[in-house]
Amino acid sequence: MKHINYTFLILLVFFGGCSGAAKIPNSLSTSEKKAGWQLLFDGKSMQGWHTYGTTGTRGWAVQNGEMVALGQAGHEGTANDIVTEQEFENFELVLDWKISKGGNSGIFFNVVEDKRYKAVYETGPEYQLIDDVGFPAKLEDWQTSAANYAMHPPAVKAFKPVGEWNHTRIVVNRGEVTHWLNGQRTVQYQMWSPEWERLVKEGKWKDFSGYGRAKKGKIALQDHGNQIWFKNIKIKALL
Repeated sequence: MKHINYTFLILLVFFGGCSGAAKIPNSLSTSEKKAGWQLLFDGKSMQGWHTYGTTGTRGWAVQNGEMVALGQAGHEGTANDIVTEQEFENFELVLDWKISKGGNSGIFFNVVEDKRYKAVYETGPEYQLIDDVGFPAKLEDWQTSAANYAMHPPAVKAFKPVGEWNHTRIVVNRGEVTHWLNGQRTVQYQMWSPEWERLVKEGKWKDFSGYGRAKKGKIALQDHGNQIWFKNIKIKALL
């Protein structure tokens, strides 16, 4: 019987398994590159992002390969929301996030950066990020994680507890938008449809004339005065 090098076999199985399942954080595989994916965070710097309405970034840091909102500012006036340098139209966006206890944040798209608007939420629809369990006030269903904030509540509850990473996927294609959280589809809606226009007119955004009007814009991450961590932020254009 031939001698078997068990150590070699164990290492082969381990690294062979990892090559398919485990990935280097904030990186693109060869297949992802071929498919057109683009990194929006390199794991080392805030390159490609700036604070809305100004240059550079404030209130954010890169720690251990993660982009962190430090929660130093309030939500109004001095908010440290950040936006991408680039604009996007039809796309698929994925990222991982975890939030502090009682925390609140959001992901925005089609954000218009213009002196007419003081904040990202005045123009961009929001994929809500929040501590569903430990938030210190009662939440409406349209305020919970993976909702289209103030518009469409999530169909399922897929939020992982504070301290655990959540995986978000957002697909925007010619006004049709789908939200995913941890592999579950939570919301699907059509922008500018009769239902959409009714919800805008009757709800929180009735006095925001720029809300949801843009066909393309910037991606934004919100600093709502709480800590939140992001990594593996990737986007792919849809033709």
